[in-house]
Amino acid sequence: MQNGAEPKKHTIAVLVENRFGVLSRVAGLFSARGYNIESLSVGETLDPTVSRMTLVVRGDEFVIEQVIKQLHKLIDVIKVTDLTDESHVEREMILVKVNAEPAYRAEILRIADIFRAKVVDVTPLTYTLEATGDESKVNAIVELLRPFGIQELVRTGKVAIARGTKIRPRKAEEKLGRAKEPTPRSPEAVQDQKAIGFED
Repeated sequence: MQNGAEPKKHTIAVLVENRFGVLSRVAGLFSARGYNIESLSVGETLDPTVSRMTLVVRGDEFVIEQVIKQLHKLIDVIKVTDLTDESHVEREMILVKVNAEPAYRAEILRIADIFRAKVVDVTPLTYTLEATGDESKVNAIVELLRPFGIQELVRTGKVAIARGTKIRPRKAEEKLGRAKEPTPRSPEAVQDQKAIGFED
Protein backbone atom coordinates (compact mmCIF):
# COMPACT_ATOMS: atom_id res chain seq x y z
CA MET A 1 0.00 0.00 0.00
CA GLN A 2 1.18 3.52 -0.67
CA ASN A 3 2.72 5.36 2.25
CA GLY A 4 2.47 2.11 4.22
CA ALA A 5 -1.16 2.76 5.05
CA GLU A 6 -3.34 -0.26 5.77
CA PRO A 7 -6.68 -0.51 3.94
CA LYS A 8 -9.73 0.08 6.09
CA LYS A 9 -13.41 0.78 5.66
CA HIS A 10 -14.34 4.37 4.92
CA THR A 11 -17.85 5.75 5.24
CA ILE A 12 -18.24 8.61 2.77
CA ALA A 13 -21.27 10.90 2.47
CA VAL A 14 -21.74 12.69 -0.86
CA LEU A 15 -24.33 15.39 -1.59
CA VAL A 16 -25.09 15.55 -5.31
CA GLU A 17 -27.50 17.17 -7.72
CA ASN A 18 -30.42 14.81 -8.30
CA ARG A 19 -29.74 14.27 -12.00
CA PHE A 20 -29.46 11.39 -14.45
CA GLY A 21 -26.04 9.71 -14.57
CA VAL A 22 -24.58 11.21 -11.36
CA LEU A 23 -24.58 7.88 -9.51
CA SER A 24 -22.60 6.11 -12.24
CA ARG A 25 -20.02 8.90 -12.39
CA VAL A 26 -19.47 8.82 -8.63
CA ALA A 27 -19.24 5.03 -8.51
CA GLY A 28 -16.92 5.08 -11.53
CA LEU A 29 -14.28 7.06 -9.66
CA PHE A 30 -13.90 4.22 -7.17
CA SER A 31 -14.09 1.33 -9.63
CA ALA A 32 -11.54 3.00 -11.92
CA ARG A 33 -9.02 2.70 -9.09
CA GLY A 34 -9.87 -0.92 -8.38
CA TYR A 35 -11.85 -0.35 -5.19
CA ASN A 36 -15.14 -2.14 -4.71
CA ILE A 37 -18.02 -0.23 -3.12
CA GLU A 38 -19.13 -2.53 -0.30
CA SER A 39 -22.46 -0.75 0.17
CA LEU A 40 -24.22 2.21 -1.39
CA SER A 41 -27.40 3.98 -0.25
CA VAL A 42 -28.97 6.87 -2.14
CA GLY A 43 -32.02 8.98 -1.40
CA GLU A 44 -33.47 12.46 -1.64
CA THR A 45 -32.75 15.04 1.03
CA LEU A 46 -35.13 17.73 2.28
CA ASP A 47 -34.50 19.40 -1.07
CA PRO A 48 -35.85 17.07 -3.82
CA THR A 49 -33.23 18.43 -6.26
CA VAL A 50 -30.43 17.13 -4.01
CA SER A 51 -29.62 13.50 -3.19
CA ARG A 52 -27.34 12.09 -0.52
CA MET A 53 -25.18 9.04 -1.13
CA THR A 54 -23.60 7.01 1.64
CA LEU A 55 -20.78 4.81 0.38
CA VAL A 56 -18.75 2.22 2.28
CA VAL A 57 -15.41 1.55 0.58
CA ARG A 58 -12.34 -0.32 1.79
CA GLY A 59 -9.05 1.27 0.81
CA ASP A 60 -5.86 2.89 2.02
CA GLU A 61 -5.78 6.51 3.17
CA PHE A 62 -3.83 7.81 0.18
CA VAL A 63 -6.16 6.45 -2.51
CA ILE A 64 -9.33 7.41 -0.63
CA GLU A 65 -7.99 10.95 -0.27
CA GLN A 66 -7.30 11.14 -4.01
CA VAL A 67 -10.76 9.81 -4.87
CA ILE A 68 -12.40 12.40 -2.58
CA LYS A 69 -10.44 15.17 -4.31
CA GLN A 70 -11.66 13.87 -7.69
CA LEU A 71 -15.25 13.74 -6.39
CA HIS A 72 -15.02 17.43 -5.48
CA LYS A 73 -14.20 18.18 -9.12
CA LEU A 74 -17.38 16.58 -10.47
CA ILE A 75 -19.78 19.34 -11.48
CA ASP A 76 -22.82 17.62 -9.95
CA VAL A 77 -21.16 17.03 -6.57
CA ILE A 78 -22.06 19.59 -3.90
CA LYS A 79 -20.19 18.27 -0.85
CA VAL A 80 -18.09 15.23 0.13
CA THR A 81 -17.52 14.18 3.75
CA ASP A 82 -15.43 11.26 5.00
CA LEU A 83 -17.26 10.32 8.21
CA THR A 84 -14.83 7.54 9.12
CA ASP A 85 -12.87 9.45 11.75
CA GLU A 86 -15.69 11.82 12.74
CA SER A 87 -18.22 11.21 15.47
CA HIS A 88 -21.27 9.91 13.63
CA VAL A 89 -24.34 7.71 13.85
CA GLU A 90 -24.77 4.86 11.38
CA ARG A 91 -27.59 2.41 10.78
CA GLU A 92 -28.41 -0.45 8.45
CA MET A 93 -31.63 -2.39 7.94
CA ILE A 94 -32.05 -6.03 6.98
CA LEU A 95 -34.97 -8.22 6.01
CA VAL A 96 -34.25 -11.88 6.71
CA LYS A 97 -36.48 -14.84 5.89
CA VAL A 98 -35.70 -17.73 8.20
CA ASN A 99 -37.03 -21.29 8.49
CA ALA A 100 -39.47 -21.40 11.39
CA GLU A 101 -40.35 -24.96 12.25
CA PRO A 102 -42.81 -25.19 15.17
CA ALA A 103 -40.16 -26.53 17.55
CA TYR A 104 -37.90 -23.49 16.99
CA ARG A 105 -40.40 -20.64 16.65
CA ALA A 106 -40.19 -19.59 20.30
CA GLU A 107 -36.40 -19.42 20.14
CA ILE A 108 -36.46 -17.35 16.93
CA LEU A 109 -38.93 -14.93 18.52
CA ARG A 110 -36.70 -14.69 21.59
CA ILE A 111 -33.70 -13.75 19.42
CA ALA A 112 -35.85 -11.18 17.61
CA ASP A 113 -36.92 -9.69 20.94
CA ILE A 114 -33.34 -9.41 22.20
CA PHE A 115 -32.30 -7.49 19.07
CA ARG A 116 -35.55 -5.49 18.93
CA ALA A 117 -36.31 -6.97 15.52
CA LYS A 118 -39.86 -7.09 14.18
CA VAL A 119 -41.70 -9.97 12.57
CA VAL A 120 -43.07 -8.47 9.36
CA ASP A 121 -44.37 -11.64 7.69
CA VAL A 122 -45.37 -15.14 8.82
CA THR A 123 -46.06 -18.30 6.83
CA PRO A 124 -46.57 -21.88 8.10
CA LEU A 125 -42.85 -22.52 7.51
CA THR A 126 -41.06 -19.17 7.74
CA TYR A 127 -40.67 -15.91 9.64
CA THR A 128 -39.52 -12.73 7.94
CA LEU A 129 -37.76 -10.41 10.38
CA GLU A 130 -36.84 -6.74 10.08
CA ALA A 131 -33.84 -5.55 12.10
CA THR A 132 -32.14 -2.16 12.27
CA GLY A 133 -28.83 -1.23 13.85
CA ASP A 134 -25.15 -0.72 13.30
CA GLU A 135 -23.09 -3.23 11.35
CA SER A 136 -22.07 -5.32 14.36
CA LYS A 137 -25.66 -5.71 15.56
CA VAL A 138 -26.90 -6.70 12.10
CA ASN A 139 -24.10 -9.24 11.71
CA ALA A 140 -24.80 -10.68 15.16
CA ILE A 141 -28.49 -11.39 14.53
CA VAL A 142 -27.66 -12.96 11.15
CA GLU A 143 -25.17 -15.33 12.78
CA LEU A 144 -27.67 -16.33 15.47
CA LEU A 145 -30.38 -17.02 12.88
CA ARG A 146 -28.08 -18.91 10.50
CA PRO A 147 -28.39 -22.31 12.28
CA PHE A 148 -32.17 -22.27 11.75
CA GLY A 149 -31.70 -21.89 8.00
CA ILE A 150 -31.82 -18.49 6.31
CA GLN A 151 -33.75 -18.65 3.05
CA GLU A 152 -33.22 -15.06 1.93
CA LEU A 153 -31.43 -11.97 3.19
CA VAL A 154 -31.69 -8.36 2.02
CA ARG A 155 -29.53 -5.51 3.38
CA THR A 156 -30.07 -1.83 2.70
CA GLY A 157 -26.46 -0.80 3.10
CA LYS A 158 -25.23 1.72 5.62
CA VAL A 159 -26.62 5.22 6.11
CA ALA A 160 -24.71 7.63 8.34
CA ILE A 161 -24.94 11.16 9.69
CA ALA A 162 -22.51 13.26 11.72
CA ARG A 163 -23.31 13.85 15.36
CA GLY A 164 -24.21 17.33 16.59
CA THR A 165 -24.09 20.39 14.39
CA LYS A 166 -21.45 22.66 12.91
CA ILE A 167 -23.89 25.57 12.88
CA ARG A 168 -24.38 27.68 15.96
CA PRO A 169 -27.89 27.03 17.33
CA ARG A 170 -30.36 29.83 16.71
CA LYS A 171 -33.47 30.86 18.57
CA ALA A 172 -36.80 29.53 17.38
CA GLU A 173 -37.84 32.98 16.21
CA GLU A 174 -34.77 33.23 13.98
CA LYS A 175 -35.36 29.77 12.50
CA LEU A 176 -38.85 30.86 11.51
CA GLY A 177 -37.53 34.10 10.02
CA ARG A 178 -39.03 36.20 12.77
CA ALA A 179 -36.04 37.47 14.71
CA LYS A 180 -37.32 39.21 17.79
CA GLU A 181 -36.49 42.91 17.84
CA PRO A 182 -35.34 44.38 21.16
CA THR A 183 -38.18 46.14 22.93
CA PRO A 184 -37.41 49.84 23.42
CA ARG A 185 -37.38 50.87 27.07
CA SER A 186 -38.98 53.97 28.41
CA PRO A 187 -36.84 56.61 30.20
CA GLU A 188 -38.67 55.72 33.42
CA ALA A 189 -37.67 52.05 33.10
CA VAL A 190 -34.03 52.99 32.52
CA GLN A 191 -34.04 55.17 35.65
CA ASP A 192 -35.60 52.34 37.67
CA GLN A 193 -32.89 49.88 36.55
CA LYS A 194 -30.13 52.35 37.42
CA ALA A 195 -31.66 52.82 40.87
CA ILE A 196 -31.51 49.09 41.66
CA GLY A 197 -28.11 48.50 40.02
CA PHE A 198 -29.15 46.49 36.90
CA GLU A 199 -28.21 49.08 34.29
CA ASP A 200 -24.63 48.92 32.98
